[in-house]
Amino acid sequence: MRRSVVTVGAIALAAGLATPMGVAARSTAPSLEAAVVNRGVVELETAGSAGISVRIAEDLTRLVNDGATRRLVPIIGAGSLHNLIDLKLLRGVDMALLQTDVLDYAREQKVLPGSETNITYVTKLYNEEFHLLARPEIASIADLLNKKVNVDLRDSGTAVMASHLFDRLKLQATLTNDAPEAALAKLRNGDIAALALVSGKPAPLLRDLRREDGLHLLALPFDASIGSSYLPARLTSADYPELLSQSGSVDTVAVGTVLVVANLQQATERDHNVANFVEAFFTSFQTLLEPGYHPKWQEVNLAAELPGWRRYPAAEQWLQRNMQVAKPPNAADLETMFARFVDERRQLTGGKPMTSEEKSDIFQQYQRWQTGQAR
Repeated sequence: MRRSVVTVGAIALAAGLATPMGVAARSTAPSLEAAVVNRGVVELETAGSAGISVRIAEDLTRLVNDGATRRLVPIIGAGSLHNLIDLKLLRGVDMALLQTDVLDYAREQKVLPGSETNITYVTKLYNEEFHLLARPEIASIADLLNKKVNVDLRDSGTAVMASHLFDRLKLQATLTNDAPEAALAKLRNGDIAALALVSGKPAPLLRDLRREDGLHLLALPFDASIGSSYLPARLTSADYPELLSQSGSVDTVAVGTVLVVANLQQATERDHNVANFVEAFFTSFQTLLEPGYHPKWQEVNLAAELPGWRRYPAAEQWLQRNMQVAKPPNAADLETMFARFVDERRQLTGGKPMTSEEKSDIFQQYQRWQTGQAR
């Protein structure tokens, strides 16, 4: 009997069925490794690579990842509105970068009822500019009447913003929904008349374009009637030196980007990880203003508010403890710089000079938008 037992044991060892001490020790290793790898992980969903949100996520990764207690893992999403849906319904997604007008759209259209109470924001970030790239024969947005204009994928922030703008401007164009890279090829081939793209400048998709390509950026002048989610902006040769002449510029509009957090009340560990991320992000924020990080970080005011939405508790608590660090610039100095900018801009474009009262009124409108009081 003993002999048969030994024989069976030998066969089991040969077949890999037995678990001697060394094998058993190795079998527990993956679970220990998994615990280490997943420690402090926060998943952040971004838009596609045609814009700058992937680069912004990379900057945040460099800033907060410490190799032991914190790790940010970026995920490329299908579009700003779709990212909002993922934030509420998809397992594992802790945060997302979204346009502020997409949040307003989702609330107005009741895309995700109750989002105002379930989703919170960490901070408003930078502004993203609306780019409208057109073929040579399109001289102005009026020439896009009944023409094909690509607005990115259906759930993208570009699609939401373009639809809103074109509706307010009463521009009847045929909107298509190809990915930006595919749309650029169709634009060159003449299959579409223009493509729209919402991205912080300079947009990666447009960075290598040249005037010799025949494509050009269309102006989209700011009009207060388009809504308080938007503000005036300008694209210059400093942004696109190969696409615009040295003295050239194009007026457009911009929309804010916000970092939002999923409802993690029932996920204690994930909530702790996000709070840990916020502490590291806010505390080390000044590092993002140094060379080597995206210049859009220069636009960020951590204390800026998002009207109608609640701030993530850990972010609110940090701001209360460090308000002097996060406070906005002096309003009087900002207004002086703003007035100088308006004067130079009007002189450059040959426009009629504005009165001090007019400049002050515009600045106050902008300040209310920036601090989240305009609605």
